[in-house]
Amino acid sequence: MTSHTDDSRPGPAGPADHAAARARLLTAPGPGGRARRAELSARTDDWLAALFASAGAPAGVAVVAVGGYGRGELSPRSDLDVLLLHEGRLDAALPERLWYPVWDSGAALDHSVRTPAEARAVAAADLKAQLGLLDARHVAGDPALTAALRSTVLADWREGAVRRLPELRELGRERAERHGELSFLLEPDLKEARGGLRDVVALDAIAASWLADAPREGLDAAALRLADVRDALHLVTGRATERLALQDQDQVAERLGVLDADTLLRQVYEAARTVAYAADVTWRAVDRVLAARSGRGRRPLRRGFPFGGASGAARRGAGAVARGAVERRPLAEGVVEMDGEAVLAQGARPAADPVLPLRAAAAAAQNGLTVSHATVRRLAAECRPLPVPWPDEAREQLVTLLGAGEACLPVWEALEAEGLITRLLPDWERVRCRPQRNAVHRWTVDRHLVETAVRAAAMTRRVARPDLLLVAALLHDLGKGWPGDHSEAGEVIVRDVAARMGFDPESVETLAVLVRHHLTLVDTATRRDPDDPATVEAVTKVVTTLPRLELLRALTEADALATGPAAWSGWRASLVDGLAARAAARLAGDAASGPEPAAAPTAEQERLAVEAARTGEPALSLLAHTEADSAGTEPMGVRLLLAVPDRPGLLGTVAGVLALHRLAVRAAGLRELDPIGAGPVLLLSWTVAAEFGELPEAARLRADLRRALDGSLDVSRRLAERDAAAPRRRGIPTPPPVVAVAPPVASATATVLEVRAHDAPGLLHRIGRALDGAGVRVRTAHVSTLGADVVDAFYLTDAAGRPLSAGRAGEVAAAVREALG
Repeated sequence: MTSHTDDSRPGPAGPADHAAARARLLTAPGPGGRARRAELSARTDDWLAALFASAGAPAGVAVVAVGGYGRGELSPRSDLDVLLLHEGRLDAALPERLWYPVWDSGAALDHSVRTPAEARAVAAADLKAQLGLLDARHVAGDPALTAALRSTVLADWREGAVRRLPELRELGRERAERHGELSFLLEPDLKEARGGLRDVVALDAIAASWLADAPREGLDAAALRLADVRDALHLVTGRATERLALQDQDQVAERLGVLDADTLLRQVYEAARTVAYAADVTWRAVDRVLAARSGRGRRPLRRGFPFGGASGAARRGAGAVARGAVERRPLAEGVVEMDGEAVLAQGARPAADPVLPLRAAAAAAQNGLTVSHATVRRLAAECRPLPVPWPDEAREQLVTLLGAGEACLPVWEALEAEGLITRLLPDWERVRCRPQRNAVHRWTVDRHLVETAVRAAAMTRRVARPDLLLVAALLHDLGKGWPGDHSEAGEVIVRDVAARMGFDPESVETLAVLVRHHLTLVDTATRRDPDDPATVEAVTKVVTTLPRLELLRALTEADALATGPAAWSGWRASLVDGLAARAAARLAGDAASGPEPAAAPTAEQERLAVEAARTGEPALSLLAHTEADSAGTEPMGVRLLLAVPDRPGLLGTVAGVLALHRLAVRAAGLRELDPIGAGPVLLLSWTVAAEFGELPEAARLRADLRRALDGSLDVSRRLAERDAAAPRRRGIPTPPPVVAVAPPVASATATVLEVRAHDAPGLLHRIGRALDGAGVRVRTAHVSTLGADVVDAFYLTDAAGRPLSAGRAGEVAAAVREALG
């Protein structure tokens, strides 16, 4: 406790003396913050102790500070939470002799008079009262009485924690619904909003239960920052207010020595995020303990804290015991699910795998999980930065993470809490926690970007390049961290970021156009005459192609929806849709039609086609390969070339064999050749990746391909048996698949069937079987997996090699749609 000289201590002479001494303390130069709060509490202790002595209190009575006063954290306008504790025999006039001088001083007093039994009974019935008593501190009178109450209340709390902690969490949820999230509010409630001082108290209460403890890194500093801002707010306003109103922010910033109100808000937001993330981690730990105690959990109950309270060796030993008893289900290479969280596999090597943070994050989000706190900390400590440009897998995993929609949010917050986001995207630091002083915006800049990606994830079926839509959504407002027009600054930034991510030049250009013009479509639609040809030209001149127009239309809506309810309406949507439709018609008229382009076959492809045509048997080339990047990592994959004399069901059969071997198709192409004039040969070119990093033996894969093609291996049955035996995961909601017949302009020689769907094991096998069952020929196919989405195009003909009729094409599309469920 902070010391102070005797001549400064207020005595029992009267309330005016204490009020004057208190005013001198609050206006005196010197340190504020925790030291001043402790000093204010100490002086209040002295005053109440003197009042108690002068009131002639008998033995067996004590003055007890509870709540914030009990913690020694009195803010300038805090209430005095005081309990007059007695053994059952109390002069009725004693409380008045204590309380009246306090009221006369102008202090806000929250008081009660109870016996220990009454205090316990009230605590048992009122959770808020019990929380206040957890911080009980002796002020005056009989210290043994206070000590006995503290001991009893703590014992009751620990005994009833299984019942009371869910109640405590529900109180927090109700507060969050009423007051919102402190991290995103322009006028936040520092105490009641999610991530505020009430949550700090709740975390301390959980720790007092001995069932779990919060991750303490940065938590104390965050709580101190929020308390300091609250003190300054009390002094600036002269009121016991917790809401940091706009009109007070400049003065509060000045009093704290902060540059300006925006800087103040960023500091408040950062502190609140630390508290909120600690709360999320801690409540998950509580859930595991409570589930174990009720018999629902898989983990045997251990004593001690998940995050503290034991030596490192003890924690590691306990973790080893738990791992031996808990089921660990694989999610991705180096990542498994355990106790409802994504954690690192026992053989994972973070130091040698810079893609691991993104892979773990993507796997967690796609399965509706979050990444465990210990895992995120280990990844932050051990993983090296990604090489530049990024490996293809890193870019795909980022897109997969963003494509998870709402499930991305808690995972993103976990990565950001340990600094992994700014390590991946250094430009993120300029927009992190940056407020937007616009009534239309409901989020900070960084959260708005993530929310836009979440909205865009529901629109991926509308566009041919869902990866570009999601990345553009994430990056479109990065320019707000720089002076000048944020769209112009953002274009410069995104060109650099996209190139570092490893996008090809055409994709970089598309992203730059989307970021530079992400407001163009809505601004033009709402401010220009829709019937003026120049209005349409203003859009077509910017996007230049139909795919870019699709992307810009989807980004426009996602951006507006993520801004707030006032930014998007039926009227705005109709204007934007009308303008986009006219621009699409203009671009479609300008587009050249004709057969799909096809590159000349390579020498290896020609060799295999000739071999298959001469022998009448499949000819294949299988290459397991590594592609070392600048960081020395070796992402593994398989390149497969297969030439087969044309036969029904080829595409689905080969795709099924790959699915049996847990090979995910990243890209595939199918084309028809006639190398020696003996009949058509189908050439399949595949790029696949091992689902869990282990490639199948080449000889076994080759043998299974031959068995499947000659009918001795029933691929569909084997896949169905494996799916039936696999444990079901909850997964995440995804947009339904879209199966559509492209306009005739897409190809003059075939009917083009477009499929956009969420990737899943065996997806291409199901599509191939549906096409085979429909009795059509797949003359050419282009299969692309972009993050968690597939965008496929199949060029179909009838048995005579002609495009399908409109009715027949519709039937085929319906069959594929049904196969995808």
